[in-house]
Amino acid sequence: MRSSHGIRRLPVWAFVAAAAIVIAAAAMILLAMGRPPRWTGGPIRLWTSDAWGADTSQQLTDPYTFTHVTHGVLLYFVLHLVARRLSLGARGLLAVTAESGWEILENTSLVINRYRAATMALGYYGDSVLNSVGDILACALGFALASRLPTRVTVSFVILLEVALTLWIRDSLLLNVLMLLHPIPAVRHWQLGAMPGR
Repeated sequence: MRSSHGIRRLPVWAFVAAAAIVIAAAAMILLAMGRPPRWTGGPIRLWTSDAWGADTSQQLTDPYTFTHVTHGVLLYFVLHLVARRLSLGARGLLAVTAESGWEILENTSLVINRYRAATMALGYYGDSVLNSVGDILACALGFALASRLPTRVTVSFVILLEVALTLWIRDSLLLNVLMLLHPIPAVRHWQLGAMPGR
């Protein structure tokens, strides 16, 4: 198959394989950085619902996984604007690569300490490699959903996710970014009020 510019388009499986290699490379880098491969304080679970529990950011998925779905949606729209000439598979690979890069950056001491100082994540000490892989896969899911659903449905879905997370755990992607970049003491106080024992 050839595009309108005569360049051969790769099959979908080639982009999926390349994305798997990117995720594996990110996992190896995280291991080399000293990140634990999995939760060591108990059994491995596919999901933990306790946003303030010790195994949040350690199990495969947790409430914050939903913010990574939103990452994928946002990356879909950004790449649709700036890289429209690339195939959907190539843009998906770029999204997975960008999310993998974020997972590596997020698990540096600089960012971990920023989370602990500026957000409600007082006990945050970084992700397990298993959780980072789950987050990257959640981003890929968000990208895939955005590529398939009508725009208004996708936007409604993201708004619903943000509202649900704000009501459920007093955090969301929007609040997370706000508190990382420009912490507001009143917001942090409100968020900490939901934590057990506070």
